[in-house]
Amino acid sequence: MLSQPLSSPPDLTRLRRDDGRPVQWVTALAPVPYETAVAFMEDRVAAIHAGEAEEMIWLLEHPPLYTGGVSAKADDLIDARFPVFQTGRGGQYTYHARASGWPM
Repeated sequence: MLSQPLSSPPDLTRLRRDDGRPVQWVTALAPVPYETAVAFMEDRVAAIHAGEAEEMIWLLEHPPLYTGGVSAKADDLIDARFPVFQTGRGGQYTYHARASGWPM
């Protein structure tokens, strides 16, 4: 936790867990396929639980897609123009893509 209000953006590379261990930061330089990202994250969680890896913040982008949460109904997605992936998260459908005009 930060101990004082922010007057300027923090140096995020220096953030640490409450126990002092570092949090790894990774930035993907190219879009990562959704399936690849999910498989990596599942493996990483297993490694963290086994004490073989540290927590990680991964900044990435994937090609446009929809994810469907546990409340998603197939009939609600009228015109699926991109791949649809079912997830175990709550909610219905979410569209994932870079907002037009945002820097890469």
